[in-house]
Amino acid sequence: MVNTVFLNLEKLNFDNKLDFSSITKLSTFTKYDESSEEKIVKRVKDQTIIITKELPLGGKLISEFPSSVKLICEAGTGYNNIDIYAARKKGITVCNVPSYSTQAVANLVITFILNFSSSLIQQQIMLNHNNFDNFNKHLQLPHFELQKKTLGVIGGYGSIGREVIKIALALGMNIIISSRTEKAWDNPNVHFASLEELLKQSDFVSINCPLNSDTLHLIDKDKLELMKPSSFIINTSRGAIIKETDLIKALQDGIIAGAALDVQDPEPPEITNPLFAMENVILTPHIGWRRFESRQRLIELMAVNIESFIKGKPINVVN
Repeated sequence: MVNTVFLNLEKLNFDNKLDFSSITKLSTFTKYDESSEEKIVKRVKDQTIIITKELPLGGKLISEFPSSVKLICEAGTGYNNIDIYAARKKGITVCNVPSYSTQAVANLVITFILNFSSSLIQQQIMLNHNNFDNFNKHLQLPHFELQKKTLGVIGGYGSIGREVIKIALALGMNIIISSRTEKAWDNPNVHFASLEELLKQSDFVSINCPLNSDTLHLIDKDKLELMKPSSFIINTSRGAIIKETDLIKALQDGIIAGAALDVQDPEPPEITNPLFAMENVILTPHIGWRRFESRQRLIELMAVNIESFIKGKPINVVN
């Protein structure tokens, strides 16, 4: 019999609305809302499959897992929270669930772009301060069309990056992609460039690459200084891809016009983080993937991962 345990269910089913029947049909299913490191080793005893959602599983912890554990299924796309090398050494397969929230995250990127183009957040801040100058006088804030503006996409060949590009093209934007490999893109408004050139030329920069040793603090002081003072940076991937202290300084000094961050480093940010008080920053609490439909789709795709593994044909293996 296959036994499956979800170690931190509240991260996914925070509203208690999700249906897990697609998993319970495949195996016995034990659920815990949260699991401290001290509790994890006990809770994975006699379990075959472990499900986690952004729960840190370090090498030392994985080395203590019983031999019964054969699969770790990360309930999401990013798996930087798992020591995949320690899992491989232990003979444990690790899989993720790509593409479950592609449209949702891409839509959030475009929402940020649309907000910046109309200064929507800043206008609401003015109203909250009882400042009605935008109604009584001339418009006080930037307000511009997106057509012919340039969007730079870092990691444009992932599913989310491709979806962002598709929507941005429909809005009439020009696209620059920075990627390790160039592939044919049958559109004259899509171009490829180095990361440095992308940063120099883009009006908006969207980060859509995974966090790994190559992308940790990829965007730092030097990279931010390449950007135009009128440009905006958007991160819906992982917070640590941007060196946050450098970003805060760049925003304070007017090096760039603004930032939209659905991810931070760490998460959640300290309440004293200066980003909370900046009027040129949009902060959201990692909500890109959290729409109900996206989360239910995630469960169904996890069930496919689990069924494929049980049949001896694992998919979405990352280690």
